[in-house]
Amino acid sequence: MRVDLFDFDLDKELIAKEPANPRDASRLLDLSEEGVTVDRHFYDLPDILNSGDVLVFNDTKVIPARLYGKRGEAEVEVTLYHPENGQTWWAFVKNSKRLHPEDEITFYTSEIAPEKSLFKARVIEKRGEDGVLLEFLCPVDNLSKMLETYGMMPLPPYIKREKPVAGLWNKYNDKENYQTVYAKNEGSAAAPTAGLHFTPELLEKVKEMGVNIAHVTLHVGLGTFRPVKVDDVEKHHMHSEFYIVEEDQAKLINDTKKNGGRVISVGTTSTRTLESVAEEDGTLHAK
Repeated sequence: MRVDLFDFDLDKELIAKEPANPRDASRLLDLSEEGVTVDRHFYDLPDILNSGDVLVFNDTKVIPARLYGKRGEAEVEVTLYHPENGQTWWAFVKNSKRLHPEDEITFYTSEIAPEKSLFKARVIEKRGEDGVLLEFLCPVDNLSKMLETYGMMPLPPYIKREKPVAGLWNKYNDKENYQTVYAKNEGSAAAPTAGLHFTPELLEKVKEMGVNIAHVTLHVGLGTFRPVKVDDVEKHHMHSEFYIVEEDQAKLINDTKKNGGRVISVGTTSTRTLESVAEEDGTLHAK
């Protein structure tokens, strides 16, 4: 299938740079009745759910995986996308041509200059489209804290942010806004965006009306942001992603179907996780 079949014009003014406030004030297109299109708001969701349905959420948590650093005088922008182990990560790096194995990158923030930085990584390997393998030069138990201090949220390329300079890192509150309210398991390089519209109050409301809540985990890779550079979409290289479905969650979803309830996936990440563990008859298994 040719990529240009998906081309369409979108007015840039229609691309949101910040989320709706509150989250559930965003717009919702209701296609639940065949042949009928209804414009709603996300807080109307309970009106189209039934007691006994199950909502399936992806409870992955986005890590602040975008880092700015220096190798000598050369500036680099690093976006982590897949852990090789606790100490080493694969990353996409802007200006990676300037990097060589054994080079050290020193990361910095708007408040922490490179010469005062305690956060560094060593280049282990470069591998074409797979990016650069980095080894962080800090205790593995301290890496999460370092990323919280030095990292920024890896936003989709259509959401523009300034390079970090004094006072700008917290301007948009991305670390809170680009995270679902039910995020639990760290590991994603991107948020499962369909879930960003839920508020704690909305979740409580759907629970009170008898809607079941199930969770799966799929750590979203940066492949979701990578541009398609081939003419045939089937030749586009996608990266693998880690997912898990616990036994009790699979049982909850299977029981919902047996009892006549609807299984409603919140977003494509939940959908493809369920598709990956489903038998031909639709029965789910833990994996």
